[in-house]
Amino acid sequence: MRRVLRRKDAMSDTFSRADAVDRAVAWLLERQAPEGWWTGELETNVTMTAEHVLLMRFLGLDVSDIRDGAIRHILYNQRSDGSWALYYDGPADLSTTIEAYVALKVLGFDTAAPEMSRARKLIQTLGGLAHARVFTKIWMALFGVYPWEGIPSLPPELVYLPPTIPFNFYDFSCWARGTIAPLTIVVSRRPVRALGVNVDELFLPGTEHLLNEVPGSGWLWWADLAMKAYERLPAQPGRAKARRDVANWVVERQELDGSWGGIQPPWVYSLIALDLEGYSLDHPVMRKGIEGMRRFAFEDDTGWRFQACMSPVWDTAWAIRALKLAGLGPEHPAQRRAVRWMLAEQIAPDAPGDWRVKCHGVPCGGWSFEFDNDVYPDIDDTAVIVCALLEGGEPEVVREPVERAVAWTLAMRSSNGGWGAFDRDNDRELVYRMPFADFGALIDPPTEDVTAHVLEMLAALGRDERDPYVASGLRFLQRTQRPWGSWFGRWGVNHVYGTWCVISALVPLRTGTEMIARATAWLERVQNADGGWGETCHSYADESFAGVGASTPSQTAWACNALQIAGLGRGDAAQRGLQFLRERQLPDGTWAEREFTGTGFPRDFYLNYHLYRHLFPLMALATDRALGSAAPARREVAVAAE
Repeated sequence: MRRVLRRKDAMSDTFSRADAVDRAVAWLLERQAPEGWWTGELETNVTMTAEHVLLMRFLGLDVSDIRDGAIRHILYNQRSDGSWALYYDGPADLSTTIEAYVALKVLGFDTAAPEMSRARKLIQTLGGLAHARVFTKIWMALFGVYPWEGIPSLPPELVYLPPTIPFNFYDFSCWARGTIAPLTIVVSRRPVRALGVNVDELFLPGTEHLLNEVPGSGWLWWADLAMKAYERLPAQPGRAKARRDVANWVVERQELDGSWGGIQPPWVYSLIALDLEGYSLDHPVMRKGIEGMRRFAFEDDTGWRFQACMSPVWDTAWAIRALKLAGLGPEHPAQRRAVRWMLAEQIAPDAPGDWRVKCHGVPCGGWSFEFDNDVYPDIDDTAVIVCALLEGGEPEVVREPVERAVAWTLAMRSSNGGWGAFDRDNDRELVYRMPFADFGALIDPPTEDVTAHVLEMLAALGRDERDPYVASGLRFLQRTQRPWGSWFGRWGVNHVYGTWCVISALVPLRTGTEMIARATAWLERVQNADGGWGETCHSYADESFAGVGASTPSQTAWACNALQIAGLGRGDAAQRGLQFLRERQLPDGTWAEREFTGTGFPRDFYLNYHLYRHLFPLMALATDRALGSAAPARREVAVAAE
């Protein structure tokens, strides 16, 4: 009887695994686009919607069609204290709250409403507009609310600096470069247009003396003072030409979908800058940019919002990998469609791109993050896509695209042995000393997670630590492992993500045994009592919070999968994590997750990828099903021996 019960328990356990995976697979297959791709909403904080409203007001465009939806979205994300935050359950953020409050006033929301009263009180409590970040001050300066004298200078003449001279455009990360370039036009022109509402309540009495002051110290602060004195002269020789040359630089980088870089910040500032340079709203560049924004809009019961970017290429790569783990091979129609679409998205060898400034004469073989941002191929995406193609594609179909991708990726290695996301050797930290630099991530240095994905790609191709690229990457990861065993995660929150990425590379490379042991021990130590794992975005501000936070499906899946890859998938920690996932799977086969587990700019901007909550739990559960499929036979043998 004892033997029969154990066999039944084992079979029931197997069926439970299969049911959870099958329901998750069905949910995912239902959401594949006919062309083959997947993408989920990329949720951010409300500044994306608020700034879209302000952009429309600056350009004189009608917002009546989005008014009600935008109000509903902004209010949905307000907390009980009147504030808005950078991420779900994060602390009150002054700048986010100011922008949301002003957008609501522009949209005509009742200023006497309790939501507005609470927001005003919160803004005053946190010090008012004088203590906001520089980007919020720029938005207010565009409407004469904040004095331009208090905005750090950004001379358009930066466009003439060669890459060898500090503060040239290519010293900045691609996302910062695309933002700062048009801002040199905006800040040097100092436009003022009507906001249409009074927002004097943004100022806290006693802070007036701060408004015309640019914070900072050192020689760059003095340089800013000198630049402001120059700008007060009756004429600035050559400045008009510098602005025109910056405008041309900007126009050359517009993407096919009308965006700049496929992300919101350079998009909105490019439209403003070109408007200031005399481009009419009917100009093809402006019309394409404004119309392209429709694709990034998202609306449901919680309101209308503008996405900071979209993630179809990234989402589809992980979907291919998840489905392969669930048993869907290259012959499956969904995989065929996805692989075919992915191959069509590979960027042409001769395509232009800023990465070429530091990587001359190399044919492009990479992929970008989105549908159309081909000017900025992404090393992280490319490495994961190669793994996806090797796993989900037919060898003869993917061989040549993979070879191109690998050659490009290896050429993008930085001199310290690691890889950044978009550029090679983009690590000149001097830019952080600019008075303008109060909003982080101005550079794109090599990081642990991107480097790990490249090494995982090389492992999938059969390379090992004898390969010089693998060896240099391993040395980078050895240097960057934290004393307690984890790795920093630049593009996912945070140490749980980084540690999963690195373990995913070290194990198939058959090296780093000691590093893996320390990493898995750390994961087991930070597991929550409910069996899951979580980590708040606050770990970017205070590393003592590494691995600390409420359990989430995506972070639990990363930790479980890391343990599975390390050979600990049948252990207690992994099994409790998997049980956490099974218990929280919704009836339709997916999971709920309000927490932000993706990273835009550490400390400043975070993302909630709505497919993360599904793709990574599916990967962990599918891996467990594969590990557990042989369990009944093993258990039966053990019982028979009794």
